Amino acid sequence: MAEKSKSTDLRRRMRDALKGGGDKAIERQKATGKLTARERILALLDSKSFHEYDIFVEHAGRDFDMDQKYLPGDGVITGTGTILGHPVCIYAQDFTVAGGSLGYMHAKKITKIMDHAMNLKIPLIGINDSGGARIQEGVNSLAGYGEIFYRNTQASGVIPQISVILGPCAGGAVYSPALTDFVFVVDKISKMFITGPEVIKTVLGEEITMEELGGARTHAEITGNAHFYAESEMECFSQIKQLVSFIPWNNFKKADPFPKKKPKSRKFRIEDIIPGDAKQPYDVRDVIRAVVDDSEFFEVQELFAANIVIGFARLDGETIGFVANQPLVLAGVLDVDSSDKAARFIRYCDAFNIPLCTFVDLPGYLPGVEQEHAGVIRHGAKILYAYSEATVPKITLILRKAYGGGYIAMCSHHLRADFVFAWPTAEIAVMGPEGAANIIFRKEIMQAKNPEKLRQEKIEEYKEKFANPYVAAAYGYIDAVIEPDETRNILLHALQISKNKSVERPQKKHGIPPF
Repeated sequence: MAEKSKSTDLRRRMRDALKGGGDKAIERQKATGKLTARERILALLDSKSFHEYDIFVEHAGRDFDMDQKYLPGDGVITGTGTILGHPVCIYAQDFTVAGGSLGYMHAKKITKIMDHAMNLKIPLIGINDSGGARIQEGVNSLAGYGEIFYRNTQASGVIPQISVILGPCAGGAVYSPALTDFVFVVDKISKMFITGPEVIKTVLGEEITMEELGGARTHAEITGNAHFYAESEMECFSQIKQLVSFIPWNNFKKADPFPKKKPKSRKFRIEDIIPGDAKQPYDVRDVIRAVVDDSEFFEVQELFAANIVIGFARLDGETIGFVANQPLVLAGVLDVDSSDKAARFIRYCDAFNIPLCTFVDLPGYLPGVEQEHAGVIRHGAKILYAYSEATVPKITLILRKAYGGGYIAMCSHHLRADFVFAWPTAEIAVMGPEGAANIIFRKEIMQAKNPEKLRQEKIEEYKEKFANPYVAAAYGYIDAVIEPDETRNILLHALQISKNKSVERPQKKHGIPPF
């Protein structure tokens, strides 16, 4: 009888804990179009794979009548499970319990599952939906955030860290997602900011809505704080599953290989993608799709700094990271935001043993007072640093323009690319033919009877001499000039022979990137 009584007590306790903040709080959560914390975990993980821990943890607050309150699980659910058969550690803040506020034990549950993820060397997923620090617990709440931030930093480059913003994430809480590898947001649900609209209005007198200040679209398109944008929570979970299929469990592994597939050649043909006129833009993502397995390209930060494209694809079943200039946007120039975007992705791929393919077509760095004052020197240097530091296989293909500092920055041989190839349409020079002719032949043009005619002649002369891949090839800066339809086979071969690449680096604690 005693055993039966204890089992009954366990079941009762479990029922109470599983209720979260209770029926009314759950109704309020649903009314805003949000799933509950537990529903989110179960929707994301493989069926019946979730195992919850610390369900009976209770909060440590004693002031302001907190000792009279029962907060199931202290407002956060933690555990392990699988996604597509891959093990993960996961936590989800429960907004139905004290607004998901972070107290001492709430933080301890999160840091405990973070430690599990590091010890087990498996990915960590955090679902954020919280009103912020629990004021009633004072400095203990701040200490909890600090412990989380420290672990985020220690785990960086060791295990993949994924943050999912499915509600408010304000104040100090925003720095944990900012320290992780990938941030997912959902339209009309995600809110992320340091100080809310009311504080901004009080202090600065500026009026702005919560959505405009820190909504999903803002972070996906303007700030670059978010990497993936979705219209619904279920779409967001689908994106996470797709990402997990491309990345490895930890930095000691490579991503799981997939069955080899050819590109969808009928839909994506390089000869149909690239315009005959070198000044006409095209979508570089179609070039990527023309050469990768099944023409599947999983783009990262699609809406932010669209003049550069980053993302994952597969070649012969193996995950590859792609970085490519996008001629459709600002002619594919490098600027402050695109340099940041590319550099961070390059470092991620290097940390997790993912080879890099770089497709080049740009006129250089974006000129202008605004860019100079925004620190384009410092930001532009990040991409140089990231490529130079990366030791994974690095393959570069120059499609069309590669001018000036842009040529160097986009993983040239000078930054230790393993192989650099070029199409016959490639133009590699210090600057574009028009600008170069105006500088080199300035006096002759000014003194000519027909300056415009001579200028056009000099532009053509410069093009013939320098706006081609053969001068660079003559110096060995280009390994081979290839036909566009050879691209996939050349990339496959280069990646195959460089897969056992080993690089010796100078002994040092770490470098000092241009943060």
